[in-house]
Order: sequence, then C-alpha cells, then structure tokens
Amino acid sequence: MALLEFKNVDYSYPSGDDDFVRALASASLAVDRGEFVALVGCNGSGKSTLARLANGLITPDGGEVLVDGKPTSDKSALYDIRRKIGVVFQNPDNQMVTTVVEDDIAFGPENLGLPPTEIRERVDWALDCVGMREYAKSGPFRLSGGQKQRIAIAGVLAIKPELMILDEATGMLDPEGRREVMNVVKRLNRDEGRAVVMITHFMEEAAEADRIIILDRGEIVADGGRGLFKTPEVFTRAGLDLPLPVRLSVALRARGIEVGTPLDADEFVAATLAAISAEPIPPQAADACAKPENVLTDDVPQADGEGDAETEAENGGEDEP
Repeated sequence: MALLEFKNVDYSYPSGDDDFVRALASASLAVDRGEFVALVGCNGSGKSTLARLANGLITPDGGEVLVDGKPTSDKSALYDIRRKIGVVFQNPDNQMVTTVVEDDIAFGPENLGLPPTEIRERVDWALDCVGMREYAKSGPFRLSGGQKQRIAIAGVLAIKPELMILDEATGMLDPEGRREVMNVVKRLNRDEGRAVVMITHFMEEAAEADRIIILDRGEIVADGGRGLFKTPEVFTRAGLDLPLPVRLSVALRARGIEVGTPLDADEFVAATLAAISAEPIPPQAADACAKPENVLTDDVPQADGEGDAETEAENGGEDEP
C-alpha cells in the first residue's frame, strides 16, 4: 500500500462571482515509503494545491486522497494523517511560533501530548538531524534564511512524520541556503528513511531526486526517474527550464560532441573531458567555443516564457490564487 495516493483528484478555487479556477484535474499519483520525489511545474500548475490536499488542509472536489489507506476527507482520521504527513512551507517565518529555537521545535510534540522526557529527546534528535543543536537556545528570527528553514524542517521532523513535503522550501533562499537545506533533505531521506516530496522550481534540485513528477495546468504530464532529462522536451513543453549541465550537454550534442546526460557540474566536466579526449573536437564545436555566448541559446530547447522560475522566486513563489 502506498503511503500517499491521489486517485483522479480534481480541485478548483473560487474566483470572482460564481467562477472557478481549476488547480488539479484527474491527478493520480502514489508515493511509497522511503521515496525521494521532486514535483515540478510553473506558477499555477497545482503544486501547492497538491501539498495542501496531501495532509487534509483542503479536500478534493472529486476523487480521493489517501494517506496509508485513509481518506483525507474523513475528519476522524486527520489526526493520524497529520502525524504521518509533515509539510514545510516556503517562508519559515510563518511556521515559527515561539522566541526560542528549542521551544519552537517542541511545539508539535507538545500538541501530540507526549511526555516531557520524550519531547526533550525528539527536540535534540531533530536539531541533530538538521545540524542546528548549537542554536537550541537562540532566537529563531535572528538566524539566516537557510538556518531558519532548517529549524522549520526540524519542527516538522520532531513529529516524526513518515513523509515530508517541502513546498518551495528553498524558494526564498540564496544558493548557499538552498545547498544547506538540500543536504539536510538528502540526509534525512538516505539515513533516516523519510519519504520526501520536494516541490521546487529549481531544476538542479529536481535532478537530485529519485523520481520526478511534472505538473502542467493541473495535470500530471510526466512521471519518471532521472532519465526524464534525456527527453528535455517534456520539461520545456511544461514551461520549465533545464538544469545547466543538461542544457550544455544538449548544445554540445548538437555540435557533434556526445557527453550523455550529466545532471550536475562534476558529471558534466567528467563526461566532457572524456568525450574530447576520445576524439578530436568537431569544427562546429570549436566555432562554438570561440563564441561562448551562443552555447546556451543555439540548438537548446527553451521553455515558453523563459525566466518564469526567476520571476516566481522574486514574487514569493505563490502557486495558486
């Protein structure tokens, strides 16, 4: 049995007088225990709606959302469902409720009615998981963006959910903050066995997941492993950019250098060095090197509305009306 399952789920938001905006249409997916899934899509694709449906914050207009076999529409099951599904949102400030880090992390376990000794153990464990034990007595609002988000993750971890959903949790962070959070997420998935659904518009983050689901205007248009990047058009058709190494490899392939589909900088460098040492550089590739400004634009599939991801980040990453 899947830990989280969507069965032909429909959901619409009210918009104006007697009007509605469709957020999800016949969406079906399943997430198993221990999986690391990236959920990607442009603004308005339904990503945040899916996160809210997953732990019963909203209920579907049609179809079913099941958590460990229990429908989120069953109000009597919501307590158990929210112990299994923890959601970390984009702005960590919105999840902070106290003025001391350890008290903030203890908030969830206290609401579960756990004994003080177990609460203490969970707070320490959660802080260790995110590498923030030394900040236990600090004020959360004086931390950096990446540190705040790690504390927000620790607050959800202290409930010990089986699945963590990170809804654009790195969207407001600088590159260093994003790396901090991604390292924590990967460690939790790898070492703690937590299932993770990472909602993101950063394709470099999506490339680190075991599985990628693409949403486009409320519909799931692709669901597969990292091999999806071998068909970049499935991303560009959904208005998504590609990770830089993938874009570069497509450009080089168009110029006669086959480097495969590397998904990070180290893979790209290694593959490129191997390719050019194995055979001479074709003339067209040499010309491209002489005009490097063309490498990222010529022969590379482009998303419609290039730059939407950056605009989304600047606008706070809001997904739905």
